[in-house]
Amino acid sequence: MPVVAVLGAQWGDEGKGRVVDLLATKAKMVIRAAGGSNAGHTVINPLGTFKLHLTPAGIFDANVVNIIGAGTVIDPAVLMKELQALREANVSLDKLYISDRAHVVMPYHVSLDALEEKDRGANEIGTTKRGIGPAYVDKASRMGIRMGDLLHEETLLSRLTSVLEYKGRVLNKMYSAQPSASLHDMYLQYLEFGRQLEAHIVPIHGMVQDALRRDIPILIEGNQGALLDVDYGTFPYVTSTATGSAGACQGAGIPPMRLNGVVGIYKAYTTRVGGGPFPTELTDDLGEHIRQAGQEFGTTTGRPRRVGWFDAVAARYAAEINGISSIALTKLDVLDDVETLKICIGYRWNDTELDSFPSSISVLSQVEPIYEEYPGWKTNTSDARTLDELPEAAQRYVRRLSQLVGVRLGMISVGPSREQMVALQEIF
Repeated sequence: MPVVAVLGAQWGDEGKGRVVDLLATKAKMVIRAAGGSNAGHTVINPLGTFKLHLTPAGIFDANVVNIIGAGTVIDPAVLMKELQALREANVSLDKLYISDRAHVVMPYHVSLDALEEKDRGANEIGTTKRGIGPAYVDKASRMGIRMGDLLHEETLLSRLTSVLEYKGRVLNKMYSAQPSASLHDMYLQYLEFGRQLEAHIVPIHGMVQDALRRDIPILIEGNQGALLDVDYGTFPYVTSTATGSAGACQGAGIPPMRLNGVVGIYKAYTTRVGGGPFPTELTDDLGEHIRQAGQEFGTTTGRPRRVGWFDAVAARYAAEINGISSIALTKLDVLDDVETLKICIGYRWNDTELDSFPSSISVLSQVEPIYEEYPGWKTNTSDARTLDELPEAAQRYVRRLSQLVGVRLGMISVGPSREQMVALQEIF
């Protein structure tokens, strides 16, 4: 049985939750690889509608082992609230496990995130101010506190004492601010989080290796999107992690050679949240119409998402750097009543045609998209369950997207629920 990674292949918010929710019915283990509560999945299934930020989307199947991997950063308060909502919906948490190596988002991370973003002024990145970036900074500088530390009183007190002293100086000298809580209060609060989550915090290495030895089907759930990758995204308008297939393996603790497939999630159009270049952005009435039809508002923040045409240059770039082997195309139904559709097939910059994705945000901010136009289908697609049941114009559109990206279509979403899926190939 294969190991499959599911990745966002644009700027995030592509609908990974609905795809993972569907594929998890065939997997036996789902691992959330990286990111924090800045990520969000909206999942609609027979149990209801759920907004997940940290919990793997496979949690709704009681037979699936769900793991929050070592590459994540976890705000225990957010996680506790999320788990309580799942309990109230009678969702079993018996097979939810949290890597003891995952790092903890602390209150000073949240404070620093907000202060740093404010200090950027007109150059703000558009962070969610959830403390994710500063938590990863502490991880890289070896100052972080890990989930396993919450289970050991002496370790937690020792690490928190030294870190809080340093963070206090940073907050005071740079921003004339103070930590939001005293060492005593913060220590007791996070010790209590550890007690409440103790049954879930475990060394996951052995569990994952055992699953690999037994060829259990494993699904790795990526975070954000490929164009927000800290190395290969539109830096500095990116997240703080490696969001691609390599990062997924790293965060899940799975060797790259065990990866059998990579599902790239693309919307039938493009969106992004926050600052940064967006060549195909629509700022007119049509863009607003697509935003409202697609309910393009952030799961985590509620912020309106920026909306634009499908960018095949960026999409192909994401497929190439991540080895995407199958496309899951979401929200095709949102375009059902659009008269004429456009696909960006290249960029024009200073009288030069570019067919590759530039690394310079200065260049990307100045490019002019080169478009192909396609007639809309002006027909409801939400009941389609096979490719042949889609209108011919919709079939031409999705086939052209697949051709431009250079990856075969695996599934097409025509609605928010797991049942509204046109399945074209078996992923597992």
